[in-house]
Amino acid sequence: MQYFKLIFKQKTPQQLGRFLMKNGFSHRALTNSRHHGGMMLVNHKRRYSKYLLHEGDEVIFIVGREKENKWLKASYNPINIVLEEKDYLILNKPAGVLSIPSRYEDSDALVNRLLGYFDQKNIDIKPHVITRLDRDTSGLVLIGKNAIAHARFSELGKDSLIKKYHAIVHGNFAENELKGIIDAPIGKKDNSTKHYVLANGKASRTKYRVLDQTKGASLVELQLFTGRTHQIRVHMNYLGHPLYGDHLYGVEDNFARQALNCFFLSYDDPFSNQKKEIKIPEPADMKKLWKQLKNPSC
Repeated sequence: MQYFKLIFKQKTPQQLGRFLMKNGFSHRALTNSRHHGGMMLVNHKRRYSKYLLHEGDEVIFIVGREKENKWLKASYNPINIVLEEKDYLILNKPAGVLSIPSRYEDSDALVNRLLGYFDQKNIDIKPHVITRLDRDTSGLVLIGKNAIAHARFSELGKDSLIKKYHAIVHGNFAENELKGIIDAPIGKKDNSTKHYVLANGKASRTKYRVLDQTKGASLVELQLFTGRTHQIRVHMNYLGHPLYGDHLYGVEDNFARQALNCFFLSYDDPFSNQKKEIKIPEPADMKKLWKQLKNPSC
């Protein structure tokens, strides 16, 4: 059973429920705890939401069982764990793997693999994907081990939860275009999966910086300020620099998937209050592509 320990440090008394909600526990989490096997303890005695806390009280919140999704299947294919903490993990997702199951593919997404991972450890945990990546984008994904972690990380602003990507794109940038911010709204025209820059779309902002260029191709670092579907792919295409391998938004080439990797993640850990930075190397296929583009004769 998962639990959280807090110390009430205020001089003015406060109700237990209000204190917990101010510390990232939703009303739903409190209700779920009460009715599904959890509890709230103050100084090791069971209490309820209206109990008045006083300075120095120790609060232990025991999370209730989350509703089971009986249709979710465990997969025992491997996962690449970059960091594992008590309440969350960071994985390095390979290209070709969904973050969450879809209606048509429900057996081998990251969530399925995590169910298998926890099952092998005999741990009853429901994974919560916090930072999702497209199937053919590789890199860092943040996963909560419970609804509390999901809620706390979701409350972090864009200055506190930063994701950076590397992309290999078609074409070269002019000297006055080597860095900038793309501020262009994104929306859909129809029911297809494709998105567009549209005047009536949702506000979308992407920061970019060109790291290197070779004939006909550029290596770009990108940072998202918003989280729209396919945002980097749409914005790069809007600039006239579609990603290699992006056959939905770009041009036909021989790269097997969109050349996009989330290589950097930094955040203010909502449990330890520490600033953390995670960085991973480029995947082998993108390294090989860039090497070939730089040295086509090799």
